[in-house]
Amino acid sequence: MPIEVLDSETTDQRLNQLTQALGSGMFVHVRSMLHDMAASDIAFILESSPPRTRQVLWQLIDQEHTGEILDELGEELKDNLITQMSPERVAKAAEGMDTDDLAYILRSLPDSVFNQVLQSMTAQDRARVEQALSYPEDTAGSMMNTDTVTVRPDVNVDVILRYLRIRGELPDATDTLYVVDKRDSLLGGVRITDLLTCDPNASVRDIMNKDLEGIPVGMDDSEVAQLFERHDWVSAPVIEEETNRLLGRITIDDIVDVIREDAEHSMMGMAGMDDDTDTFGPVLKSTFRRSLWLTINLFAALLAASVSNMFESTLEQFATIAILMTIVPSMGGVAGNQTLALVIRGIALGQIGQSNSRWLIGKELAIGFLNGLLWSLLVFGAIWLWKGDIALGALIGGAMLINMTVAGFAGASIPLLLKKFNVDPALAGGMVLTTVTDVIGLFAFLGLATLFLLN
Repeated sequence: MPIEVLDSETTDQRLNQLTQALGSGMFVHVRSMLHDMAASDIAFILESSPPRTRQVLWQLIDQEHTGEILDELGEELKDNLITQMSPERVAKAAEGMDTDDLAYILRSLPDSVFNQVLQSMTAQDRARVEQALSYPEDTAGSMMNTDTVTVRPDVNVDVILRYLRIRGELPDATDTLYVVDKRDSLLGGVRITDLLTCDPNASVRDIMNKDLEGIPVGMDDSEVAQLFERHDWVSAPVIEEETNRLLGRITIDDIVDVIREDAEHSMMGMAGMDDDTDTFGPVLKSTFRRSLWLTINLFAALLAASVSNMFESTLEQFATIAILMTIVPSMGGVAGNQTLALVIRGIALGQIGQSNSRWLIGKELAIGFLNGLLWSLLVFGAIWLWKGDIALGALIGGAMLINMTVAGFAGASIPLLLKKFNVDPALAGGMVLTTVTDVIGLFAFLGLATLFLLN
């Protein structure tokens, strides 16, 4: 995932300094600068550098910090760097990495390299990554960590506090200790704040939250993110659904990644691009990716052009029609995209399902009709005053009413239909909607013109 930093001006200055130092051959100085920088800042600089510069920077980075930096990189750049690393270096980078990040890295490796990396790992690292890889990607199991702290319900608070002092360190983002029985079944949780403020002689059973619910290990990561957002969780336990056995936990830093990835996916999908696209990626690779989507759009544009071709005789007789005919598809496209964006957001947030989709389509159809009625009247008046032609104004107004009504219906139904067929609405919805509004808009306008002006 692309990195954001709070002090972009300072980071930009560092990038300029590093570039100038590399240009002057001051590699020792660059290595020293990188050594003093945070992993997130180094990742940002790598993301912001052209391929040749980032290759040099990567070679100058301390190997002991490789894992932390890989955690912060976008998927495409991460995959590219990992494929260039030796299995031993990948195994070294894996030490200390979170289980979910480690599992992602290994999934992107070829089988031969994957096996070599596993053999280079310690038995403990190998066991935890094999467990993470056993769960499907983009599920709670694939993003959870196994670094949970568990307690028994019959122990008193003073014993827990002494245990924590002896332990000396807690996993990051630990706000709750999970209460389990002898079979590791989740019974509840105890917040750290409650441990610090309650009677030391109280038992865990007396102060624990018995209503704490675990996240099923097979739940989709987007649904997990919605739960975190809805309940303002910092962490949550992951359980085996059949037995309620505690498997691990998910923390807010992982959820922030999911939310940002979903947002970037929707934004980039509108342009037909992957959310992990490398801004400074190779020219030929980037060209091929964009050409594929442009080819699809070309066929959609040819379909719209074929509608105009059907009414060639009408266009030859009325030059004014040729000038004004772009208004109708344009207004329909804007109205449809407003509905499309609203519905895609609702799908992403889990707010739209079978129970309310028909009502939503009806609502957007009504909005499209009312908007079409309003703007068709305004356009009718404008064309009448501009061209002095009532018939032409009525023609454009009628076509706009038809197209904006269809646009409201299409903007709501297209993403729902694509979702039903397991096609990403963010990726394909915009192109399909544009084709529909262009075709319907031109057909309505030129069809009405042929029907009323030529007869």
